[in-house]
Amino acid sequence: MKALNIPAIDFIGKRTYAIIFSLVLITISIFSLSTQGLKFGIDFTGGTLIEVGYKKSVNLDEVRSILDEAKFQGANVQYFGSTKEILIRLEPQAISSAKLSSKIIRLLGDGVDIRRVEFVGPKVGEELTNDGGLAMLYALIGILIYVAFRFEYRFALGSISALLHDVVITLGIFSLLQFEFDLTVLAAILAVIGYSLNDTIVVFDRIRENFLSTRHTDPKKIVNDALNQTLSRTIMTSLTTLLVLFALFFLGGEIIHSFALALLIGVVIGTYSSIYVASSMILALGITKADLLPSEKEEKEIDARP
Repeated sequence: MKALNIPAIDFIGKRTYAIIFSLVLITISIFSLSTQGLKFGIDFTGGTLIEVGYKKSVNLDEVRSILDEAKFQGANVQYFGSTKEILIRLEPQAISSAKLSSKIIRLLGDGVDIRRVEFVGPKVGEELTNDGGLAMLYALIGILIYVAFRFEYRFALGSISALLHDVVITLGIFSLLQFEFDLTVLAAILAVIGYSLNDTIVVFDRIRENFLSTRHTDPKKIVNDALNQTLSRTIMTSLTTLLVLFALFFLGGEIIHSFALALLIGVVIGTYSSIYVASSMILALGITKADLLPSEKEEKEIDARP
């Protein structure tokens, strides 16, 4: 009776289209990252972030004009939650944060309220950039080692290819649309790596079980059956996660907007890659039932156990 509830979608039969789709996305992402790069936030570039509140709606062009006249070159001005609140991002200045905030008040008028002033030096920003990149690299290496020990090496390569696929495309979307990339987005990328890996391991566990328990010898059929058997779990996990992320994105405020957006993109791409990218990679590497059977030495060790 249970088997009747399992869908019979031909995922593997459509993998060629999925691979082409992924290659297009990766090509666009790499092109965007290499040409215009990421729009790094103040966490990485260094500078001063000032949150200003007004009693009534303010025109951003007027604020930009005032800052330009005061020779604050490259100032970035945007609304923050409402038209009465703005964020001003300034390049590193030679004066202290206290003097800078006083100068901004004089320029914008006495009716403004300085809510927040954050300063990050250029050296700190450079260190954060390097440390963030290393954190992502170490995470991928650690995952590769873990999966290589838990599964056969083809599964390890399949999971890493799916993770790289997710990270590159998520970064590519941020680069292409020039969304701000700050520490919260980096944290979201690392969370996406963990989420995608968890989803992939669930699928791989079922694939391995099917290889060892079925008499079928066609790897494509075995993998396709495993994908269908884990589909309901994958959909439920993704949907419940997306519901929370949509709530954070629309109701969580500007501070976690980029964090929620990165996770939204990552969860969608990660769910897709668990189904198509990881499974397609192990098939391309020629996985067979014989690769998963224990060796004679392992069988003797298992038999010798009490």
